[in-house]
Amino acid sequence: MTTPARDTTGNKNLLLLIQLRWHAVVGQVVTILIVEFWFRIPLPLLEMGSVLAFLVTLNLVSIWRQQSQEAVTNTELFVELLLDVAALTVQLHLSGGATNPFISLYLLQVSLGAVLLETWSAWTLAVVASGCFVWLTSAFRPLALPPGLADNLFSLHIKGMFVCFVLAAGLLVFFITRISRNLRARDAHLADLRQKSAEEDHIVRMGLLASGAAHELGTPLATLSVILNDWRRMPSFGGDPDIAEEMAEMQSQLDRCKTIVSGILMSSGEARGEGTVRTTAGAFFDELVAEWRVSRSPATLEYSNGLGSGEAIISDPALKQVIFNVFDNALEASPDWVGVAVRRQADELIVDVRDAGPGFAEQMLAEFGKPYRSSKNRPGGGLGLFLVVNVVRKLGGRVLARNEVKGACVTLALPLPALSSGDAHGL
Repeated sequence: MTTPARDTTGNKNLLLLIQLRWHAVVGQVVTILIVEFWFRIPLPLLEMGSVLAFLVTLNLVSIWRQQSQEAVTNTELFVELLLDVAALTVQLHLSGGATNPFISLYLLQVSLGAVLLETWSAWTLAVVASGCFVWLTSAFRPLALPPGLADNLFSLHIKGMFVCFVLAAGLLVFFITRISRNLRARDAHLADLRQKSAEEDHIVRMGLLASGAAHELGTPLATLSVILNDWRRMPSFGGDPDIAEEMAEMQSQLDRCKTIVSGILMSSGEARGEGTVRTTAGAFFDELVAEWRVSRSPATLEYSNGLGSGEAIISDPALKQVIFNVFDNALEASPDWVGVAVRRQADELIVDVRDAGPGFAEQMLAEFGKPYRSSKNRPGGGLGLFLVVNVVRKLGGRVLARNEVKGACVTLALPLPALSSGDAHGL
């Protein structure tokens, strides 16, 4: 059985924080150079450079963490944002404190926290940022402004606020739209997991019903077999060739029903006979097609086996029944002709089942494999393909359906490692 894909939303959001931090490092370097060499305002370059080095180191560590297999947690994102707030606080402390127009960048961190974090951590981040703002009103290193700038401090402050506003607004729009896209992808991922869970629960219930029905049918089938054997020994029946032929046909169909019941019980794990049967993929499909040809008697069956002799797999009745379902649907849509082609493509076994029928309706293709989606207008229609899609998906494979120039084609892509390792056994 395949393992559900992990939720990578946290990793994607951490990547956004890494990108934002690179923007912050570049922006701070440009700002420090402009202030130091253009406006001639002396800054503590060593201390501010140390903060930049810390941010670069933090980003390198974050890149390593983002690329790991484990999902990034809310706590990790919270710590990352706290460290960003701390770095911004130190830079502001070294460059004028609350009088620095770039103090509004706290809102950028708080806004990102409100989108990325859980409620408790978002509020904690907001409180921490507010506390840092209050602390900077009294604890900061004043800037030594040249005489020309000191006389025009208010105008310089307004210009700095405008630059900060444009920077924060642009970054917010850019990153929050990408974060929203990540969240939508996560919601779609969760919805897909819920859908798969509901479908698997549906399959479990159907399996229980099938197993129960098989048990219930066992007794009347055995009774019918005994009665039929008694009839065949009676002179009044045995002396009539026509009746004898019909009873032989009845016995054949009864044996087939008993085989089907045994197959249901075996697939549900209640009867395993002598255990698993190891074979090759080529032999498995040859036997499967031959058995289906004898039991269904199609008018024309074109079978092509392009497999070699080296693909070892484990034969399982449930897998055989899944493929039979696809064959039966093709035969029902096209009684005069069914085409089956088997081949290997990389590490997958590809089974193409074609028919010459009317093809799938557009709505059927859009809802292919969902329960009770069928054009047959009968109770239980569509369950066969529903089981096919889910069993193949459990193996890690795919089921594709398409219309061709004449008729339709259903393709089963079965992963060879799953079939050869025994994952298919006991579906």
